[in-house]
Amino acid sequence: MHKDANIIIEKSIRDVLPDQAVLAVLEARKFINGVYVIAVGKAAWLMAKTARELLGSQIRKGLIITKYGHAKGELEDFEIIEAGHPIPDDNSLRGTQKAIDMVRELGEKDEVLFLLSGGGSALFEKPVTGITLEDIQEVTQILLKCGAGITEINTLRKRLSKVKGGKFAQYCAPAKMYSIILSDVLGGKLDMIASGPSCPDTTSCSDVLHIINKYKLNFSSHILEALHRETPRNINNVETYVTGSVSEFCTAAAKHARQLGYEPYIISTSLDCEAREAGKFIASVARMVKEGGSYRIKPPCAIIAGGETVVKVGGNGLGGRNQEIALSAAIGIKDMDNVVIFSVSSDGTDGPTDADGGIVDGNTVNLLENMGIDCEKILNDNDSYHALKKAGGLVITGTTGTNVNDVTVVLCK
Repeated sequence: MHKDANIIIEKSIRDVLPDQAVLAVLEARKFINGVYVIAVGKAAWLMAKTARELLGSQIRKGLIITKYGHAKGELEDFEIIEAGHPIPDDNSLRGTQKAIDMVRELGEKDEVLFLLSGGGSALFEKPVTGITLEDIQEVTQILLKCGAGITEINTLRKRLSKVKGGKFAQYCAPAKMYSIILSDVLGGKLDMIASGPSCPDTTSCSDVLHIINKYKLNFSSHILEALHRETPRNINNVETYVTGSVSEFCTAAAKHARQLGYEPYIISTSLDCEAREAGKFIASVARMVKEGGSYRIKPPCAIIAGGETVVKVGGNGLGGRNQEIALSAAIGIKDMDNVVIFSVSSDGTDGPTDADGGIVDGNTVNLLENMGIDCEKILNDNDSYHALKKAGGLVITGTTGTNVNDVTVVLCK
C-alpha cells in the first residue's frame, strides 16, 4: 500500500504540471513586435521554459523569480533570481525591481507575458512608501503563526506592497499584458493568487479591520496606516487565463488510485481548517470505512480531500501542514490494519522543510512510542518533521514545477 501511495503521488503531480496549460494559451498567439516575459512563483521556471520553447526568438527579454532551489538550470533569454518563501527577503525586492524596470517604460504597442503561480506573494515584493522589508517580514510571520488563511494573509499583504493587488499591471500600462495564472487558492480567486499583481482587488479596508480584530493582531502605527489604504479596483490592460486547481489534483489522484484497484471518492476540494483537525477528520473517515459504518464506501477504496489547511504555531519544532495532517491522522488510525494515509503538497515543499508531506499507517504511532516519542506532545510543539523522519514517514519528491495546493488520501483495503 505504501508503494501504491508513492505511485499515486508521483503520477498525480505529473498530471498537474503547468506546461500543457501554458502551451494551450500560447500556441495560437503571435507576438509581432516580440514580447517581454516575466515568470513569478514556485512554478515559474517550468512555465517560462514552456514559453521559451514555444515562442523562441519572439521573446525580447525574460525574467524568472522563483523560490530557492526551484530553478532547474539556466534558460536562454531569461535572468533567474531565486528568493525567499514564505518570508520575502532582499532577493524578493531585487527581482521585483528588475521586473518593474523591464516594463515601466513600455508603450501601447508593447506586450508583456506574465506567468504567475503560487508563492508569488513572498517572491514578488516592493514595499509601499513608509514600509520596510523588515515590516513586511514581521507582518508575514505574525499572520503565518496566528493561523490566518491564505486569503486573509494576502488581503493584508496587498496593502503593504507596490506590486500586489493589481499594482504591477499599472506599472505595465499602457502595454498590453497577458497573464497566465496557475491557481493555488481555493475557489480560484484571481486577486488572491500570489496576491493578484495583475488583478483588480476585491477586498476593502473593512476586510482588513475584520482580520485584525479576528486574530487580535497588534501592529505598529505606521503599518496600520499602510493597511488602511485602498487598492486598485479597475485594471483594463490585462487579459487573464487561469489554469490548474486543487480539483484537478484530486481528480488526478482519483484516476491513479482507480488504476491500482481502489474505488476513489473525492469528499472535498476545499479543506481549509487547521491541519491538526484535518488529520483527526481524515482518520475518523478511515475508521468509519474500516468498521463498516458507511454503506456506500467500502474497501478497497481511496478517500480523497484537497485544499490548503493552516497551522497555528505554538511550538518551536519543524514541519509543514501536510506533515501535521499525517501525524495527527496517525494517532486516529493507531493499530488499524490495511490503512495508509498520505498528505502532500503539489509543489514538493511542505513548510520550511525538504519534505513534500507525510505518509502513515496503523503502526506509525507504535513505532514512535517504542522510541519514547509522545505524538500529542510532538504536535503541540509543531515538530511533525522529526517524528515522521524517525518513523520513515516523510514523503520526499523534490521541487516539482507546479503549485495547485495539497491533497490528502486514505487508502483502505
